[in-house]
Amino acid sequence: MLTIKRCPTIVSNYQEGAEGVGCGRNCLGECCVPVSKLPLYTFRRRHTIVEEKHVDKDVEMADTPFLDSLLIGQWEERMQRGLFRYDVTTCETKVIPGNYGFIAQLNEGRHLKKRPTEFRVDKVQQDFDPSKFNFTKVGQEEVLFRFEESEEDKVQYLEKAPVLDSPNVIAINVSPIEYGHVLLVPRVLDCLPQRIDHDSLLLAMHLAAEAGNPSFRLGYNSLGAFATINHLHFQAYYLALPFPVEKAPTKRVPLKSEKGGVKISKLCNYPVRGLVFEGGNTLEDLCNAVGSSCICLQDNNIPYNVLIADCGKRVFLFPQCYAEKQALGEVDQEILDTQVNPAVWEISGHIVLKRKQDFDRASEDYAWKLLAEVSLSEERFEEVKTYILEAVASGEVQTEEEEEATVVEDEDPLHHSLKNNHDAPVHLNEGCLVLP
Repeated sequence: MLTIKRCPTIVSNYQEGAEGVGCGRNCLGECCVPVSKLPLYTFRRRHTIVEEKHVDKDVEMADTPFLDSLLIGQWEERMQRGLFRYDVTTCETKVIPGNYGFIAQLNEGRHLKKRPTEFRVDKVQQDFDPSKFNFTKVGQEEVLFRFEESEEDKVQYLEKAPVLDSPNVIAINVSPIEYGHVLLVPRVLDCLPQRIDHDSLLLAMHLAAEAGNPSFRLGYNSLGAFATINHLHFQAYYLALPFPVEKAPTKRVPLKSEKGGVKISKLCNYPVRGLVFEGGNTLEDLCNAVGSSCICLQDNNIPYNVLIADCGKRVFLFPQCYAEKQALGEVDQEILDTQVNPAVWEISGHIVLKRKQDFDRASEDYAWKLLAEVSLSEERFEEVKTYILEAVASGEVQTEEEEEATVVEDEDPLHHSLKNNHDAPVHLNEGCLVLP
């Protein structure tokens, strides 16, 4: 078993000491949600990547998409109520001089003087553990609204609506990295582990498209790639500057056929090797390609991060191995001393630093050195890419229920189980796996 020690990020005011907490308050658990009325935003399923807004006349805004205005307004209202651990708008930010425009932020509020917790990093798929902190323990005052597909094929917002099923909720992150930092938790009552399936990914892409603001991006971290809460969630925030990875050159990957019109490229001249998915005849086509790729990585125990950009029209996928290297003692101590955890935002070029001295001396060389530790080697990446493309070509789409049915716990070492499991969707050799 490979583990690392790190301080978990506090995303909710109910997180510390939350293990075993009973109710006695309005939470997101089975004890409270079924009898609650929560704000509700409904969206229309999109049949094209770009389509005109069809908004109920009661919520239509002049030039700004309604969801964008709603999210910002609700987030600022929570700020005025003092629900955040610090004021992120006062954090110093700078663009690091150089060719890439890496962005550094000094966020001392995220530095927690508490005992580090041990995290397992050699297993991307782990069972949900109700005894640990999860989003059912969040107080309802941290929830901005529910985000659900409309049954009436229209966009609308209700300030109070009964909760009939397990809701998709958008809640604040009380330790924000940037303005408007929120969490998207699909079907919160179902207590899904941190594992992407096509349904949850499509929901996240609909949120990006519905916001309609290029400054609003969504990110996802798998277990083993710096997700510390094993309860399915995405993160999102606003950043007016372009992420460096969004400006990186790309090279088209030749495909036997562009299924659904989706184009796949690989990043060039960027410290982290990754794939870029874009196009598609529908948002669902793009989601299917990315979702199949994520499931391929999950099934083969490869940690990864996802960035959803350009209002859902472009998605970046980064297989990574930093936590594995850290657990094996292969990361430079100088980098470890900065306590930077290279998750999706850092990999994309927005580096959150917790110490003033690191912020003052941040350079392009440092950013490149940090992110290069995250990346798979060229040989390993090319092999992983081959199997990702096979998964995309197969085009199999699984719902969460079908996805759970394919996950089988095995106490044997992972490479042994893959060698002997002929039902596994793909087979990577040991050089592509995080080994125990």
